[in-house]
Amino acid sequence: MTERPLLEVHALKKHFPLKAGFFGGRRNVVHALDDVSFDLARGETLSVVGESGCGKSTLGKTILRLLEPTDGAVMLDGQRVDNVPRSRLGDFRRRVQVVFQDPFSSLNPRQRVRDIIAEPIVNFGLAHGSELEDRVAALMDKVRLPRDAMRRFPHEFSGGQRQRIGIARALAPGSDLIICDEAVSALDVSVKAQIVNLLADLQDELGVALLFISHDLAIVEHLTHRVAVMYLGKIVELADRRTLFATPHHPYTRALLSAVPVPDPTVARNRIILKGDVPSPINPPDGCRFQSRCPYVFDRCRSEEPLLRPTTEPGQTSACHLDAVPA
Repeated sequence: MTERPLLEVHALKKHFPLKAGFFGGRRNVVHALDDVSFDLARGETLSVVGESGCGKSTLGKTILRLLEPTDGAVMLDGQRVDNVPRSRLGDFRRRVQVVFQDPFSSLNPRQRVRDIIAEPIVNFGLAHGSELEDRVAALMDKVRLPRDAMRRFPHEFSGGQRQRIGIARALAPGSDLIICDEAVSALDVSVKAQIVNLLADLQDELGVALLFISHDLAIVEHLTHRVAVMYLGKIVELADRRTLFATPHHPYTRALLSAVPVPDPTVARNRIILKGDVPSPINPPDGCRFQSRCPYVFDRCRSEEPLLRPTTEPGQTSACHLDAVPA
């Protein structure tokens, strides 16, 4: 019997209504997310990638209920959480935590590190007294920070160290899923590698699942199990890491991968330059949303929206009318 996924997202939508103009008229809507569906297994890392503005961070915040979904369903262990009153979200909040992009603004500057990490443990009533102190000390060890750092304030740490504190706080209540919203994008290259290795080690040790939101495909290739590629509020390709990086199907995925730097200067790259601008999410085009920038566009792309469907590669789905994208 196949184990049910930890997280299931079905046809999730998030639309932001805009204020009407001075003279009234029809209110426009920003289509930040449109029919996004995927699942995430226990102990798995799913990376969500795409250009800025594609809806990656909105997806994470909507799953967390930091933003209320417009439509669709989010399920944790088979139980819907998108329609549960906020007053009854306690267990969901304990099991699903987040590491934000900015490791400084996400920490309370007036709290010592010990109190920052202890706060979720106390809030959920998980430990008190000496047991609480032991749990905080153990979390400091797990994120590889010295225990005497518990007495210090966030401004006394580097960016990488502050992000370690954020990870410890996310692990504190015994979470099953951590949403990493551009968690390493503000860090130096060497520090990025340390944090990514730390996340991988913690996943192996604790079995926590990761939804890793990023635009850095080099980091994604190192960390993830599967990759979801987003464009203008939709997932256009979903595949395991090896398949996606070896045989990308969607033209947008191919363009993204062609932009990843290669450390060997002797290796020739076939750089794909996309022309034109990303369409407005207020008025997305009919048919394929990538049509205005796709080098392989044809009539069907302009009239019929492509659905995610399996390709010839096992486990890979792509929202493209072409059965095979030209090499």
